[in-house]
Amino acid sequence: MKRIGLFLLTNLLVIITISVILQLTGINIAQNSGLLMFCALFGFGGAFISLLLSKTMAKFSYKIQMIDRTNASGRYLTLYDNIEKMAAHLGIKTPQVGIYPSPDVNAFATGASANKALIAFSSAIVERLEDDELAAVAGHELSHVTNGDMVTMTLLTGVANTFVMFFARIVAGILSGSSRDNRGLGTMGYYAIVMILENVMMMLAYIPISAFSRWREFGADEGAARMTTAGPMIDALLKIDRNYQPVADNKDSFAMAKIGGRKRVSLFATHPSIEARVERLKKLA
Repeated sequence: MKRIGLFLLTNLLVIITISVILQLTGINIAQNSGLLMFCALFGFGGAFISLLLSKTMAKFSYKIQMIDRTNASGRYLTLYDNIEKMAAHLGIKTPQVGIYPSPDVNAFATGASANKALIAFSSAIVERLEDDELAAVAGHELSHVTNGDMVTMTLLTGVANTFVMFFARIVAGILSGSSRDNRGLGTMGYYAIVMILENVMMMLAYIPISAFSRWREFGADEGAARMTTAGPMIDALLKIDRNYQPVADNKDSFAMAKIGGRKRVSLFATHPSIEARVERLKKLA
């Protein structure tokens, strides 16, 4: 219900924004309905294709080694057992569980649905955290899965893609002299303006997307605390913060999905500060 409510609220805000822009610019939406449908097809299509391929991309990009009861032992088997028990408690299929080689103390979840999810842990997080802290991290990732956060993020991205593409082309058409045959600045000028506007508008679109990302991290922390206790989740976050290994975002396609991040707190930060997350968990404790 939260996911549906957020999606409806996002669309309401988009409709209000569009109505204001249309009033100010005098753009006839009926005359540009074909363009809007084209942008929606590519905007949502690209977002959902990325979601459907996310597990395959993650396994390939991170060289994830899958673990289960047939090949796990020691702490890896304990981790898998905890995930299996929590998944059963939540009423979902046990996600695929994998380990990827990295000094970055982190973990993430991805997948197109709650019953087709993947939870991946870095080798460093298994080495640095205690079993109860790893269980809390697993609970955090399972909360993302059951809350449908990956799907909601895809919907928000689809909305952003659609209207960024649409308005970039409408405004570029006006600025270049004609939205029909691209006279004035010419075809090259039209597409140059489109590229500039898409970059600027997408940057602005990431403000609400990043706000949702921060909100979902708080929600997943609370979900982990309910499945385990607040103490191990707090300890896990503090260890993740102490052992943070910076990775360039442009080289890490799953940076937004990871449990830990240390971007300067701003409108574009995808994660709240560790301090803020710990304070919220202390209130639960």
